Parts: sequence; structure tokens; C-alpha cells
Amino acid sequence: MSRRDAAPVDAGRRRFLSVSLAAGGALLVGVRLARAQEIEPELLGEDLTAVGPFVRIERDNRVVIGARGCEIGQGVMTSLPMLIAEELDVDWSQVLVVQLPYGYADTDKGPSNRYGDQGAGGSTSIPNGWKDLRQAGATARWLLLQAAAAEWKIAADSLRTEAGEVIAPDGRTLSYGALARSAASLSLPDKPVPLKSPAQYRIIGQPIRTADARAIVTGRSQYGIDAWAANALVAVIARCPHLDGTLDSFDDTETRKVAGVRDVVAIPGPKPDAPFDGVLAAGVAVLATNTWSALKGREALKIGWKPGPWTKESTTALAARAHELLDNDEDGLEVRADGDFAKARKQARLVVEARYEMPFLAHATMEPPGALIEINQDRARLVASLQDPDGASELISRMTGLPRKAIEIRMTRAGGGFGRRLRNDFVAEAVVIAKEAGKPVKLMWTREDDLQHDFYRPFGVHAMAATLDRKKQVTGWSHRVAATPLGYRNDAAAKRPAWSGTIGADDFPAGLVANLDKRFFALESGLPRGPWRAPVHTFQAFAIQCFIDEIAVATKQDALALRLDLLGEPRQIPYEGHGGPVFDTGRMANVLKIAAEKIGWGARRSDGHGLGLACHFTFGGYAAHAFEVSVEGNDLIIHRVVCVADIGRVINPLGAQAQMMGGTIDAISTALNLAVTVKEGQVQQKNFPDYPLLRMAHAPRNVEVTLVESDADPSGAGEIGVPGAAPALANAVHAATTVRVRKLPLMPELLKRL
Repeated sequence: MSRRDAAPVDAGRRRFLSVSLAAGGALLVGVRLARAQEIEPELLGEDLTAVGPFVRIERDNRVVIGARGCEIGQGVMTSLPMLIAEELDVDWSQVLVVQLPYGYADTDKGPSNRYGDQGAGGSTSIPNGWKDLRQAGATARWLLLQAAAAEWKIAADSLRTEAGEVIAPDGRTLSYGALARSAASLSLPDKPVPLKSPAQYRIIGQPIRTADARAIVTGRSQYGIDAWAANALVAVIARCPHLDGTLDSFDDTETRKVAGVRDVVAIPGPKPDAPFDGVLAAGVAVLATNTWSALKGREALKIGWKPGPWTKESTTALAARAHELLDNDEDGLEVRADGDFAKARKQARLVVEARYEMPFLAHATMEPPGALIEINQDRARLVASLQDPDGASELISRMTGLPRKAIEIRMTRAGGGFGRRLRNDFVAEAVVIAKEAGKPVKLMWTREDDLQHDFYRPFGVHAMAATLDRKKQVTGWSHRVAATPLGYRNDAAAKRPAWSGTIGADDFPAGLVANLDKRFFALESGLPRGPWRAPVHTFQAFAIQCFIDEIAVATKQDALALRLDLLGEPRQIPYEGHGGPVFDTGRMANVLKIAAEKIGWGARRSDGHGLGLACHFTFGGYAAHAFEVSVEGNDLIIHRVVCVADIGRVINPLGAQAQMMGGTIDAISTALNLAVTVKEGQVQQKNFPDYPLLRMAHAPRNVEVTLVESDADPSGAGEIGVPGAAPALANAVHAATTVRVRKLPLMPELLKRL
């Protein structure tokens, strides 16, 4: 996620709460940096559409809490306000949650955000908000206690709060609403306010329904695609289908005859090898008074495209090149080397080897990209479904010359993200068009646009090898991957190792096997790449967890016992990747054993069903999957799916369970049939018939989720349930059929070999 220009909120600077009094006596509390420009209360009277601070308390004791995160379906519009409400000590039933706008602020230390981190990526929203959002709620509560103490002329530490009221020792009560005016006039505490102990939690850990669920199901919830502005023109773009291709010529004569079409604008693409920091592809935009006219006008365009330098690229050629690099085993980049794997190989009683192929993947969010933008001489306004509002703000400023404080960004609920909205190319397109048109522009993408112009998950081949001794103990492990680097034409990613997003230096079995060799071989490709839900983990877990099963089969060991043996005694191993600083083998073993028990692992079966297991550590969370499947003719039947997760302290069990279910279903859908292929430098998939998502008839009837109770600080939940599902499914397929699928998607390979 882009955080290039934001100075983080300094948790060590204790006077970080802005308190002000709104019309009607509302108490407003929000995070800011010291000496930052005061937050102007945007919410007055009954107007709940524009919230500045986190907390608003009305005289009638209603409480409005602002949700700062990008809501892309991961539930942060509910879970983040829960943290504030817990420490504020109000009943959730009296809380109204509203989406905050982007909170850019200029400070004496540079660009910052008055609300803290507002992006969405890497399952960081809950871990990042765990302390500062609770402190915001606790400080508001402290001010109310001080106000009540002054009113009653008794010591504040003799008072308590409950359900939005301050309660005196003799039973007298004052509502928060009655105290709002006096509380707003008080000075902030000099030290951090003590937070509740877990035993005092009344909201954290309770199953809370989605805050805006009613708006969603009644169609009132606004997504980016719903945004509109007066006099806005709808724009659609015909984009070059060739990788790094350019616009040669176009004839818009017939387009301009279409009723409603107002203008046609050529859009230059990025220069070859230049960073993808703006528009992704060359194109021609059609502007019209409505979407239908814009689409019909696009159909009428006559365009000549000039192919780029990647006309010979194909996924078939990439696969061949990957195997060639792995066969030659030269010039690979060392990712990690422990012990002496070459020596272990020479001394091994048995060596097990296998290769696994991972395809390019599109994000295919249910709501395609799009943006509404208004650009005036001294201001700009963006409304869009985003994951990186920081990056969008910086991009608009760079393209328009406007200072970032003059750029308003309104964030809406998004119809999925999965990493696609971490890039703001669609915002850049809208800016280019709006500058040319001189009017507000609503840019619309179609599904065809979305599938053919994405930042795709990398392609690659994993070569695995394990050495074993006479006692069937794993003595060495080699993991080499030939893949298209994730950071292709990305300045921010260029600061990270070339193998980022394809193999993890500290991931399994690092620290568990004495002799470890991990290496990376770069594949050249012109296809744009970007993070896809749990980036490195979904890319590597399939190979790692399927290979453990292959070792178990080759040595006639139980796959569960082999995993537990590799994990060893409970201990904490240093982990420098995202989700560290440690990997806890005991927590991993625990979720694995629970999943095995729930699926009935070890029981003799005579029904032709196969069981499969897998586990993975992702962004600080531990998850294990177990599948029960059978194959009937050409149909793969998924009878049961178990997902067990340890994500630390659970904020909202309903939300976390939903994320594990959704992640598992997403992983199944992807594993069975999804792949993006390239031929002659062009993406072959155009719509869902070419990229067939999982249908209800083929989905499991249920995903049985178990959340492990834990006192550890919470990790995020949005991606933890994804990586282990595909290998557990493939392992179950092998158990049911003896067919080992090493290339995804699974179904085409399985049907070839049945």
C-alpha cells in the first residue's frame, strides 16, 4: 500500500485529540497531530453526511462515530468504530456509524492525516487501529468524567460510566449528552488515558452486525459507481489491447453522430519501461450525457493500434522459460540460505522433488474501477471506491498542480478490492479526461475493461526439493521460484527485494529445517502486476503445502503428523516479513490439530471421499483448512470445508467469521477455474465466460469456521482465510483420486488426468 508521503500519527505524542463544540452542544473528538490545523466540525444539526471527527455526542445522547478506513467488504466500517465505542463506554445500539472522508492535513512535519491510517491493504486496519482508536474513545470518556465531577463537585475517580451515562457513587446519573458542552471546554489530559482491561469489554468480542447492513440490502448504500455530480459527463475508454501498445490513429466521425455524445479525447499511455504511476494504457475516451450513449459512441470508434514490444509474449512461452531457468539453475537471486543444502542432498537417503505452476490472476472485483472527479481552478473533488486515498491525493495534486489540502476525497463503500484499488490508474484517467473536458467527469469501466486492464497477480513456477534421512526426517528443503516480479514498473516496490510477492524469506519452513535454500529467478513479462489478496502467501502456499503432502506420500507418513513434526515444540521463530516479528509454531500446530479433528482426520473411509489439510501463516494470523471431497464423473463434489483461524483477540466474531468464509470461497473459486492467459501480447480473457467464477451449485454448502480464543493483539482477518484453501483442496483431491494436480487452475488439469 502506498504511504509515501504521510507522516504517521505519533502515538508517543499524547496531546493528539482535537476537541471542539458543534452547534447544538455536540462534543466532537478526533485524532490529529499536535499543532495541526484545527478540525472544522463538518457535521451540524441533523446533517450526518459529512463527519469530521471520530466521535459526536448529541444532547439527546445519540452518538455518531466516524469510520476512517476504506470499506472494501472487510468490515472495517463496523469493527473500527467498535474500538472507539468500547472505550467510550456506550451501548452499540445508540451508535450511528458514518464513513469519514479522507483526512489530509498539512503539519509542521509534513503531510499527515488527521484520522491516522485510512488505507486498506495487508490486513492492517485492525492492528493499526487497535491502540489509537481505543485511546480516542477513552479520552472522550475521560473528558465526560471530568465534566461530571465538576458538576457534582466530587472526585472523578469515584465515578463510573455505563451505556452513555456517568454514574455517581450515590446512584445519580448524567447522560453524555447533558455533559457534552462542559466536556468540550476542558483541557486534554497530559498523559495517555488508561484503557479498559479485557474483563471490562462489552463490545469488543461480541458479534456485531454490519453497521450499514440495512442500507446495503435496501439499496441505499452508496458505492463509488453510484456517485454523481451536476453537469457531469459520463466517460468510457477504448484502451489499447496490446501490452505497451500505442494509439496509431482514430476516426470519431460516427461516434460524434451518436445522440448524447459530447466529446472524444485521446489519452496517451505511459512510456515503455516508465513506472505505472498514472494512466495504465493508451486509449480514446468518449464523453456523453449518459452511460449508454458513451458505450454506443465507443462502439462506433474506428481505431488503429500500434502493437508494443511484447507481441511475442504468451503464457506458454513464459512457462517454458520458467522451466528453462529452473533447469539451468544459474544466476538466481539468493532469498535465504541456512546450513548447506547441497551437502544435505548428497547425504540424503531420499530426495523428493516437484514443480507447481501458478497462473496470472485478475482481481475481478464485483464493482469495476471508476471515479467521479470535479476539477476547478483552485479545488478538486474525487468520489471513488478506493484502497489508497493517500496515493489518489498525491496523484491528483501531481497531475493538476493543486495543493493536496485543496483536494477533497470522499470515500464510499467499495464492491471489493483484493488489492486492485491499491493502484489509482482509474483516478489518473478521470483526471486526464476532466482536464480536457473542463467539466465534472464520471469515468465508468465495464467488465471487459476490468479483465483486460488490470495489475495481475504474478505468474510463476515453483521448484521444490526435500532431502530425508533414514528415519524419514526432513534434513533439507529447497524452494526455487521462477516468476514475473511483482514490483514491475513500480517505484515504491523497487525498494523491496525482487522476489517480493513470489516467495518469502522467513516463511515455512524457515527456522524449522537446518538446511534451507530459497532462490528467485526473474521472468520478463510486459503484463502489469500488482498485489492480489494475501499477495506472497497465495502465490507460495499452494506449492509449499502440496509438497508436504507429496513428501508424506513418498515416505508413507501421515500428512498431519509430518506437518506437526516439522513445526516441532511450541516456540517463537523470528519473522521479519509483514505480520512479524515472530512466527509461533505452537499457534500454528494448534489450528492444524483442531482442523484435523473437526474434519475427522485419521478415520478409515470406504465412501470414496478424500480428506486434505493445509495451513499457513499470513500477516500475523494462523489458519488451517481441511476439505472432504469426492469426484463423480467429471464433477468435483466438495462435501465439507473446515477453516480454523487464530487471529489474536477477535474484535467482531461475526465479521471475522464472514471474512474466513469469504476468503475460503474466493480461494476455492480461484483454484478451480481461474487463470489469465496471454497470447501475442494480449490478454485473452474478456468477460466472466472466459474467467468463470465459482457457481453456487459447485460451492460447498457451508464453511465451518472456528476462531481460536486468544489474548494476543489482533491481526487482520481479510486475507488470512485465503492461502491455505487451495492446497488443502488439491490434497483432498489427491486423496480421493490419486491424481496430483500441480498446475492451477485445478479443474482443467484434473479432467485431463482422470
